[in-house]
Amino acid sequence: MVSGFDLLIVGAGPAGCVIAEQAARQRGWKSLLIEKRDHIAGNCYDEYRDGVLIHRYGPHYFRTNNPQLLEYLSRFTSWIPGNYVVKSKAKGKLYPFPINLNTLRSFFGMDLTADSARDLLDRLRDRSIVSPKNAEEFVIGRIGRELYEAFYLGYTLKQWDRHPSELAPSVCGRIPIRLDENDRYVDHAFQVMPKDGFTQMFRNMISQPEISVLLNADFEAIRGEIKPKVATVYCGPLDTYFDYRFGRLPWRSLHFEFKTFEKEYVQPCVHINYPDEFDYTRTVEVKHVTGQRCAETVVSYEYPRNEGDPYYPVPDPATQQLSQRYLALAENEKRKRRVYFVGRLARYTYINSDEAIEMALKTFAEIDHDAAASCVTAAVGA
Repeated sequence: MVSGFDLLIVGAGPAGCVIAEQAARQRGWKSLLIEKRDHIAGNCYDEYRDGVLIHRYGPHYFRTNNPQLLEYLSRFTSWIPGNYVVKSKAKGKLYPFPINLNTLRSFFGMDLTADSARDLLDRLRDRSIVSPKNAEEFVIGRIGRELYEAFYLGYTLKQWDRHPSELAPSVCGRIPIRLDENDRYVDHAFQVMPKDGFTQMFRNMISQPEISVLLNADFEAIRGEIKPKVATVYCGPLDTYFDYRFGRLPWRSLHFEFKTFEKEYVQPCVHINYPDEFDYTRTVEVKHVTGQRCAETVVSYEYPRNEGDPYYPVPDPATQQLSQRYLALAENEKRKRRVYFVGRLARYTYINSDEAIEMALKTFAEIDHDAAASCVTAAVGA
């Protein structure tokens, strides 16, 4: 039995690191941070391969509209601008993506203005779709079938191994349609990268004497050996914690292949989608956004699959119903045993790194509040 820790934190990704840091700095609590992998930082982990800094688990483009969040993270890193430009190769040609005015001009061979592009999309879209029930209806109701089939259909089939008509509208709802020449991947106010990488940022975050880190640690093997004084924070897969009581929640996984090139760059931008070619969905040359200067470059090739580490919750109605049953168990576990479920895996939700960090900050505030309330109750009872 291991004792002496205030918090047991399962998962050393962004959420776990943030809660450990907050507990140490604000309350002086001691945390044991355990991680099944051999490194911290979760899927944000970056490392050097052939002298090039890569993102091992796919690109992470840090963006936020929250200046307070950026200020908080600036305690642990300095920043460089994030040049997040994405293109999609459809019918043998590269187009800006998300779709913008230049995409429409090139795709249709027309000299469009914002107004004429709006009129064009209004003619193309299916006006009969008022309340889209799935991802296919969502896109066709916005931009019509031709653009849907060119940019969305094939990519979605590869990414999810399901037809867009089987998936929730939110699958494509996160992608904007622009009627200007803005070629940035996202519209957030702050689009930056940690100057020395994500791993170093999180390493700086948890480099405090109150935080102990145990890597290559399986929570299931040791969950009965550690009794924290205050709470347990769980960042692992939601269904795993409950031993798949209602059945397994489906996750979409990814396989990455990395190739080194003796060239400074091989792509015109950080990330290219392939909706109608190859088995992979995209190639990423993350050097475009890390700010590195070297003669070599590395490109990752991303292959979606059903087996492997969990990456994306599957957004269909049946799965959402199943996840709600597990989330109800999680709420009960929090009330009875002070176990807090945090992050993408533990909440079975698709969130970006900034959203995971914001969730962690809110969860620590909740843990702190609950701990104080428990002390007051105990004092009154005494």
